[in-house]
Amino acid sequence: MAERSFVQEVKKLRLSEGQLFRGEGILAVTKALLESGVSYVAGYQGAPISHLMDVLADAQDILSEYGIRFENSASEATAAATLAASVNYPLRGAVTFKATVGTNVASDALANLASGGVLGGALIIVGEDYGEGSSIMQERSHAFAMKSQIWLLDPRPNLPSIVQAVKDGFELSEASNTPVMLQMRIRSCHVHGQFVCADNRAPEFTVKQALENPTRSLSRIVLPPANFCHEKEKIEDRWPAAVQFIQQRGLNEFFSEQADDVGIVLQGGCYNTLIRALNQLGLADVFGESKIPLYVMNVAYPLVEDEFKRFCHNKQAILLLEEGQPNFVEQNVANILRQQQLDLVLHGKDLLPMAGEYNTATVLAGLRSFLERYGKITSPVNAAVGMVRIPTVALPSYPQQPDNFINAAAAPALAETVQARPPGFCTGCPERPIFTAMKLVERELGSHHISVDIGCHLFSILPPFNLGNTTMGYGLGGAGAAALNVEANKRAISVMGDGGFWHNGLTSGIANSVFNRSNNLTVIVDNRYTAATGGQDILSSTALNPTRSTGHEIERAVRGVGVNWVKTITHTYDLKTMVRTLREALTTQEAGPKVLIAQSECMLNKQRREKKHTRSAIAAGKRVLRERFGVDPDTCTGDHSCIRLSGCPSLSIAPNPDPLRTDPVATVLESCVGCGLCGEVSHAAVLCPSFFKAQIITHPTRWERGSHWLRHKVIGWLQRRDSQQRARLSF
Repeated sequence: MAERSFVQEVKKLRLSEGQLFRGEGILAVTKALLESGVSYVAGYQGAPISHLMDVLADAQDILSEYGIRFENSASEATAAATLAASVNYPLRGAVTFKATVGTNVASDALANLASGGVLGGALIIVGEDYGEGSSIMQERSHAFAMKSQIWLLDPRPNLPSIVQAVKDGFELSEASNTPVMLQMRIRSCHVHGQFVCADNRAPEFTVKQALENPTRSLSRIVLPPANFCHEKEKIEDRWPAAVQFIQQRGLNEFFSEQADDVGIVLQGGCYNTLIRALNQLGLADVFGESKIPLYVMNVAYPLVEDEFKRFCHNKQAILLLEEGQPNFVEQNVANILRQQQLDLVLHGKDLLPMAGEYNTATVLAGLRSFLERYGKITSPVNAAVGMVRIPTVALPSYPQQPDNFINAAAAPALAETVQARPPGFCTGCPERPIFTAMKLVERELGSHHISVDIGCHLFSILPPFNLGNTTMGYGLGGAGAAALNVEANKRAISVMGDGGFWHNGLTSGIANSVFNRSNNLTVIVDNRYTAATGGQDILSSTALNPTRSTGHEIERAVRGVGVNWVKTITHTYDLKTMVRTLREALTTQEAGPKVLIAQSECMLNKQRREKKHTRSAIAAGKRVLRERFGVDPDTCTGDHSCIRLSGCPSLSIAPNPDPLRTDPVATVLESCVGCGLCGEVSHAAVLCPSFFKAQIITHPTRWERGSHWLRHKVIGWLQRRDSQQRARLSF
């Protein structure tokens, strides 16, 4: 079950010539693929491209109508290698995955693909997960494009530009026999807009035709002596062909080219941010009409020297917008200016931050400095002393501070007044009891080195668990502890999810540990789908998928590569079993790698599914039973170890109802989903037995109503009797 369903939205993919498409960026990309006559599509999910994979999965009926092969790849490397189908055949193929971690995994396949070149159009759609919304290391895919000579498109973030970039990407690839990378930034993936559709079309050459008419070309295979010629071919043939196509088709755009003697150069993905900043300065309207010349590079690589020479003509300075480090584009532009002997000043990282996402506030500050330096705007300070520059645009003035402002007490820093709240597991997450068990075992056996993996289990590094020493990449949890394999009193622990296991961990982690006779423990968190990327099915999914083969047990795969000590826990909320099994794995004298498979469904996906059914059942008048937990404030000691060992968002504190006790007591909020871990923790940690389980029944039966009435009467009578006894004793 994917995180988001596009069953209704994909109906828009059937729109034909002249009809207006309204929707999201990822839907527009899929429509553009259909309009481009693509033959096959593959990919691996990962933000911000996960939903594109979900769209393709929900649109399989439409894809099959046009004979388009779609595949959920086992990894990004698998997806990239799929493009080999376009090497010898005029097949248009597209793959998609997350950058830069996905590009890194796929780099071997991409390098070989780019070396030999392609005959059919090969498009690599990468989700550029860079900036404040990212969850990975801060790098860009630009370096991969430069390294392997893959042309990089970065279109303006609006639907017509994105759709056109997909179509241009295929044609550019075919014109230059080079794979093309289309960079889809987070905002581009989820931007909403509209464009005029063209007809969907079946591929001109199909996968079936390729199978029935196989061809080969030794010059395309990366083996001596052909591989020595590939680099020369890239520079002498493919690069000029790409530049010629870019110029002839006008892929890059010029706006207000002769409006002033200064200009701004930017990649297409930064266009909306720049226009907003110019609008704030009164130098552009909301429709994008700029008073400052703009050169928008929808092709971020390669750069076109003739277009730079044209744009820089009669200009005294240009400002280059390029997010992140290294500043590849700025270095390239500086080289072009020197070689072309263009006498103008290049600004970039000297006025803008060296690294980080360029949001509107950041661009506005750098743009203000640039335009003030060359007299295109007048600052309030200069305006006050009578300085006049033509043309001038007065900046907005701000109200002056009161006279006593300087003497007023400075407001305390936010970090001093607001407690930092690290990200953590969702309410009821089945991974929480795994790490709770580790903390309890740690109390007995001492701390252990823990190598964690990409996925939700990374949250165990943060409070309240404070577990985990390193993370090296998706499926590399086991490999991250490979060096720590010697005779010692302790064993290293590795953690990976089922998605990481099938992606990379089976070979790089488990098989490697068998081969090298590791004695360490690997914990595999089995949600039965890739929970971290949206709930897509994998080999070990229990769901019946009509287009995929599922139901393949992780335990069988682990035993198949030679692991003998394997335990499977089917209910991670059983804390006692978790603790006992972890203790056994860390103390057993049996030689060889140990694998513990911890199975429970992602609570977030489970609640998405069950809440919908619960609402429907309640609306239909059916009996619905829900379980919730609570804390008896009279029993709670205020120790709060339950919170420290759980960290559940539904656990909080409340004022103590006892006037003689000042410590706040634990309480359970309404967000509780009834997983029961808090109660398990309180008993497993030998804490107070203050937790109770309550059953909430909607539309109860007559028997349940009668039982409730009887309990209410009996408890009420006992409470009244107790109150009377207390009253007599008080006199």
